[in-house]
Amino acid sequence: MELEALPSIGRTKLTRQSMHDVAPVTNGPIEDEVSGQPRTGDLKAISNKQQERAVETAVMKWASLWRTTILSSLGKTLFPYCLYIRSLDLQNLKYLLEDLTFRGKVSSMFFDNELASFNIEMNSPMKLVRRAKGSRQLNFALALDDIGEAITKKTPMLEELSADVTNSALSRWIPRLPRLQRLRVWSGEALNRRAGDLIRLHCPSFKVLKFYQWADSKADDSFAAFLNGLRPQSLESFETFSYSKIGAQSFIALNSHFESLTELKLNPIESKAMPALAYLQGCTCLKLLALTEANGFTDLENAHNDSFLEIVSWLRNCKKLEWVSFRFRSAPAVLIPVLLENDIHLLHLEVENYHMTGSRPFHQALGHQDSLEELWLKGDGEEALQDDLDILVESVSKLGHIQDLRLRELTEEFSDKHICRLAGSLPALRGFDTSGNGISDAIWPSVASLKSLHSLQLSAITTFTADGILEYISQLGRGNQGLSLSVMMQDVDYRLTDEEQAIIRQTLASKVDGRFDFTFQRDPDVSSFEGDSD
Repeated sequence: MELEALPSIGRTKLTRQSMHDVAPVTNGPIEDEVSGQPRTGDLKAISNKQQERAVETAVMKWASLWRTTILSSLGKTLFPYCLYIRSLDLQNLKYLLEDLTFRGKVSSMFFDNELASFNIEMNSPMKLVRRAKGSRQLNFALALDDIGEAITKKTPMLEELSADVTNSALSRWIPRLPRLQRLRVWSGEALNRRAGDLIRLHCPSFKVLKFYQWADSKADDSFAAFLNGLRPQSLESFETFSYSKIGAQSFIALNSHFESLTELKLNPIESKAMPALAYLQGCTCLKLLALTEANGFTDLENAHNDSFLEIVSWLRNCKKLEWVSFRFRSAPAVLIPVLLENDIHLLHLEVENYHMTGSRPFHQALGHQDSLEELWLKGDGEEALQDDLDILVESVSKLGHIQDLRLRELTEEFSDKHICRLAGSLPALRGFDTSGNGISDAIWPSVASLKSLHSLQLSAITTFTADGILEYISQLGRGNQGLSLSVMMQDVDYRLTDEEQAIIRQTLASKVDGRFDFTFQRDPDVSSFEGDSD
C-alpha cells in the first residue's frame, strides 16, 4: 500500500493547533471557498451550493489531518508524525465524527482502506459498516477508543491529552505517556484511584487536570481517591467546566497539593457543597481562584456562618492571589476582608450574581485594591439608590491601573456624570463596558481622554447624535487603533439614519481602522404602544 504524507504540514505541526486551524466547529466561521473572505453573518450573497462546498472543503481538510495522524500511528505515512505530537485533542476528533458534513463522501474517504477497521457499527461492535451512503451508524465511543488506543501507542512525546475517554481506556493509555503533563477528560468518571496511581508511577511531570462534568453520586469519593493516588504536591492546576457532585472529600484531598496548587476553578459547585469550601483552608498558594455556585442562592454568611468565617480566613491567607472570579450570592461578604488585606494585590476581579443593595461595604472595599487591572461586576441593580451608584463610582475611580472595566446590570441607572467620572479617573482603560440610562453626547469629551481605549460597549439607553459621535471619532489617536464602538440601545426618539450610521462606520474605519456596531432600543418603526400590545 502506498504511504501517505502531508509535506505542507511538516513534522511537528500535526498537533491540536493544526487541527483547530481547519476545524469549523472549533475555529469559528469558515472562509468562503470562492472569495476567501470569512462568512461573518451576511451569507445572502453566497449561494447555498457555494456555502455547502466551502463547508465540505473545510471538513475534508479537517478529516485529512486526522486520517494522516491515525495512519502515522499505524506506520503508513512517509514521516512518523505521531512521534512528534505533544498535544492530542481526541475531543476534536469526536466533533469531526459527529459533524453532519462528515457523513457520506468525507466519511468514505476517512475510513477507506487501512482505517476501515475503525468504522464500527452501533450495536454490533465487531461488525464493519457497509459503505453505502446513509447506511452507517458509527459507534462513536468504540471508534474513538480504538483510534486513541492506536495513536497513544506511538506518541511518546505527548504532554497534553484531551479526550472523552473511559476509565479502562485511560488506564491503558497512561503507562505509554511518560511525558504527560496536562489531562482534560469529558467525564470525571474516567478518574478513579487506579488512574491516579498510574499517573504517579508513569507520569512524573503531571501537573494539570480538567474535566467537564461528573454527575455520578459517587463522584466525591471517587475523585478524592484519584487525588490521593497522585504524587503529593504535584497538581498545579485543577478545573471543572460544568455540573459535578464533588464536594467535601475532594476538597480535603486537594490539600495534599497545598504547596503546588496555584490554579483552582470550580464551575459550578453544588449548593450543598458550598459550606465545604472551608475544607480547602490548606490551599494557600493559589494565584487564581474561580468559584461558581450552581444556583447561586446559598447564604453562607447567615445560614452557614461557621463555614463562612473559615472560608474568609482561608482566603485571607492566600497572599499570592491575583485572579479571582466569584459567582455566588455571598461573594461580596466573603471578599470584603480579602480586599482589605494589605498583603493581597489582585490584578483581576470578577463578581456576578449579587445584589447592588446591601453591597456598599463591598464596593467601598474595592478602592483598597489599587493593583487591579481588570474589574468585571454583574448583578441586580434594580433597587439601587443614587448613593449606591455614587459609592461604586467613587471607589472604582481610585483604581488608576484598571485597563478593562465591565459593569453590567448593576449600573442600569448610570447617568452621564457617572461615565464621565470613570473615564476621567481611569486613564489606562483599554476596554469599557457599561449599562446606563439617558446617556448623551456629554460623555464624549471625557471618553476622548482615554488614549488607549480599544473597546467601548454601551449597553445603555443612549441619546447620541451623529455629530456627537463623529466629533468623538475626530479626536481618536494612534493609541485607539482598531477601536470597537458599540451602541446597543439607542433611544428611538433620537434616530440615526442609515446614511448617518454608514458615515460613522466609514469615518471610524478610516480614522483608526475601527468598527461601529449600532442597534436601537426597539424597532424604530414600531410605536411603543404597538410593541407593548404585541
